[in-house]
Amino acid sequence: MSHVDPILGPLTDDALTRDFRVYQRAKGHRFSSDDLATAYLAWRARPSARRVLDLGCGLGSVLLHLAWKMPDASLVGIEAQAMSFELLARNVARARVGHRVAIHHGDLRDESAIAKLGRDFDLVTGTPPYFPPGAASDAMDEQRAYARIEYRGGVEDYLATAGKVMSEDGTAVVCGDARAVHRVERGAAAAGLAVHARCDVIPREHEKPLFAIWTLGRAPREPAVSSMTLRDAAGERTPDARALRRFSGLEE
Repeated sequence: MSHVDPILGPLTDDALTRDFRVYQRAKGHRFSSDDLATAYLAWRARPSARRVLDLGCGLGSVLLHLAWKMPDASLVGIEAQAMSFELLARNVARARVGHRVAIHHGDLRDESAIAKLGRDFDLVTGTPPYFPPGAASDAMDEQRAYARIEYRGGVEDYLATAGKVMSEDGTAVVCGDARAVHRVERGAAAAGLAVHARCDVIPREHEKPLFAIWTLGRAPREPAVSSMTLRDAAGERTPDARALRRFSGLEE
């Protein structure tokens, strides 16, 4: 189902979880497997988190997944891009979780914006853009471009902010380019964090990872390395993909 919004243009109405639906721009940035897998691994890492922050939360796909899965948690989100924030506000209101989900229109790198978020979060999540300027088409839709291209910086900035607002025993879960291992390690070290786990997400059996998801904490630890594959060689959903659907309450 879709309709044309006078501000945002054509919108689609899509199931995010069993109980939450979201509006997305038909030709703009849309939630995808990286959002779903990040929310899933974040929930697995800290299923009983009571204070959750989602950095650069876009239209709210990770934030609302966790709000749905963690009904006792208080959550905060921050998003800088204007069209994405408009969708975020509508989607949070639609899910009727405004009493425990606070959202901020601002840049996660801005100290004045960071000060409004609070401190001592048990869980911090983020799905930063991971194409450097010039590596992807700059002519695409503005909302999509800011979600994909590092115009305001990349994973290092997300880690820096996570390091400022996490509790001492907090957990950060961020996704990024699977080839960015050294960037994540350097960014984590600069933020006072350490990589605890990395999960490579493979779009189809025998293909290279599409992206990776890192779990981080403050204490040094030998990282656990794993992977999930979304489609088998024939293009059918794998057990990993079905686990993601169960996480969203969208059982087949």
